Amino acid sequence: MKILQIAVGIIRNQQKEIFITQRAADAHMANKLEFPGGKIEAGETPEQALIRELQEEVGITPVHSTLFEKLEYAFPDRHITLWFWLVDSWEGEPWGKEGQPAQWVAQSALNAEDFPPANEPVINKLIAG
Repeated sequence: MKILQIAVGIIRNQQKEIFITQRAADAHMANKLEFPGGKIEAGETPEQALIRELQEEVGITPVHSTLFEKLEYAFPDRHITLWFWLVDSWEGEPWGKEGQPAQWVAQSALNAEDFPPANEPVINKLIAG
């Protein structure tokens, strides 16, 4: 069984819109929407991984981020720990740097069914908040 630690960025602008991307057709949870992020490498803190992943995936450098939620989720073939960071200040303009579709969505319009199931508690918290 794979055990993964993942840093995730909830990139939110002043208009309370969230920047989301779409998973690749050949990825785990293919074509689902996601908050950008990725695996925490050996020797990295979750916050260091967040900065690296957002630079690699969407071309921004977080300036201010706050831990929003940490949760664990078990799939049949993997166990993941997700570190969700609310990123409310950054340098650059986010875009799908790896060719992935990307868009801004109103925080209140997020739909948990469009995301992998592990994201549901976080999306519900965002919609409520």
